[in-house]
Amino acid sequence: MSQYDNSNRGGLWGNKNKQSDNHPDFTGHINIDGKEYWLSGWKRKPDQSDRAPALSLSIKLKEESPSRSYQAPAAAQNEDFEEDIPF
Repeated sequence: MSQYDNSNRGGLWGNKNKQSDNHPDFTGHINIDGKEYWLSGWKRKPDQSDRAPALSLSIKLKEESPSRSYQAPAAAQNEDFEEDIPF
């Protein structure tokens, strides 16, 4: 079986962990030019001009935490690692 190429593709799924109105309605990931990104989407309500409902999207580089408020525990932030790794 040949390996599938996910370049420049992604997907959104319903957010089962939505706890407030500010959390995205959809979450997922997308690959753009070989880099992985978190993808978030919010349902937009139709406005007064009779436009259909739409999605508002946001992307964030996957190397960063998907949650802006996340910080590593203080103990993990201050650890000094030895330079000699035994393996």
